[in-house]
Amino acid sequence: MLISLANAVMQLELGRAIAARAPQGRWLGRAPVRAALSLRGAGQRVPVGMIGPRPDDSSPRAKAEAPAEMSQVGKEDTESQCASQPASAEPAASQAAQELEGSPCLGRVVKFLLPHTTVEAPLPQEEEQPFYQGLDRVLGPKQGRFGELFTDADWADITEDRFLRKLLVREGQGEASGPQPGQEVTVKLLGVLEDGSLVEKDPKLTFILEQGDVIQALELGVQSMQLGEVSFLLTSFLYAYGHLGRDPDIPSDASLLYELTLLQIRDSPDLGLLPPSARISLSKQKRERGNFHFEREEYQRAMRSYQLALGILDAPGAVPPGPEEKEELQEHRVKCLNNCAAAQLKLQLFEEVLASCNAVLHIDPDNVKALYRKGKLLSEQGEDQAAMNILKRALQLEPTTKAIHAELSKLAKRQKGPPERPAPTGVDDLVQPAAYQSTWMNPSGPQLFKDTS
Repeated sequence: MLISLANAVMQLELGRAIAARAPQGRWLGRAPVRAALSLRGAGQRVPVGMIGPRPDDSSPRAKAEAPAEMSQVGKEDTESQCASQPASAEPAASQAAQELEGSPCLGRVVKFLLPHTTVEAPLPQEEEQPFYQGLDRVLGPKQGRFGELFTDADWADITEDRFLRKLLVREGQGEASGPQPGQEVTVKLLGVLEDGSLVEKDPKLTFILEQGDVIQALELGVQSMQLGEVSFLLTSFLYAYGHLGRDPDIPSDASLLYELTLLQIRDSPDLGLLPPSARISLSKQKRERGNFHFEREEYQRAMRSYQLALGILDAPGAVPPGPEEKEELQEHRVKCLNNCAAAQLKLQLFEEVLASCNAVLHIDPDNVKALYRKGKLLSEQGEDQAAMNILKRALQLEPTTKAIHAELSKLAKRQKGPPERPAPTGVDDLVQPAAYQSTWMNPSGPQLFKDTS
């Protein structure tokens, strides 16, 4: 019994020493790779548990990759190791530890081989498989090319320029079931690029028609559909994401092919019945959509989104807000009005810019953005003194803003007028340029003043 126990302790110390020297961070399944020791009776071999090639693996790769250390540890006979052990368990354990520390085999690197794993590309999800099957039928030999579909006779034109087209897959519930501008719709959509990359996927995309919440292709495409209809929608970049594309998945000037299913049509919600928190959230979505358009230099659509966001906050008959909600509503009003003024300035709608800035300053008299835009606009309109007063106020609030300094400097130079030319003091100043001398002295030269006598 003592010999068996001493043998077990020695094997345990051996396993700990091997595990301590094992490379860190290597994982087999969900657990770190480590040596598994079998504490069995004396006379049995102690394998390093199932790490690397299996004992019965006789393949050439297994033989070539099996390290000598692994086979040496696995083939050691416990009886030969136990022959020199004392009868006491504790001395046996300490002596085994000393022998392990001085063992030459532990100076070598023990390599643990992970099983071969093949990572396969993810398969299309269940709802995507019919979509790709439909694409195969539609494209046929035109795989990877949308260009020919823009002239295919089986497709119907949604726009006169033929850059937005539709192919009916399943009819809907009749023309009377089509959506109207201002209604809220829910669609299921899947969209791919010409190379087959899936870049748009939404099982229940909900938006209000003609409010700029989605690209024009979806706005116009859905308005041409009936409730329950399934159609393919082909769009060029003109009605999709334009020259800029959409980082990181849609490149510039990219055509898109969608499968659309019109799931639901309903009237847009009554904004007056929404609580203030819901109106703030909805307004924020519209404002962020406006920011999307502004960054893409789509200033008309950006202004439209900002105006819609402002209208949601100021919905007639809305539920009165509490003190905290009232302050939050004011903050969102200021953001919408400032953004609206920026878009109007890009569109050169100067009267509208002044109106938006004045509305901001009515809420927040110290709003620097509104002060700067108003001062700059008054300066361009020639109202120098009013512009100077407003810009000085903006500078007091933000003394380090370079744009305000530049505008004030330009105003100051203009108020001083052009520098006066000093009076001539010497002969050189009275000498006329050579071009004029030649004209005066050469009768055949060009006439600067016509002789009317």
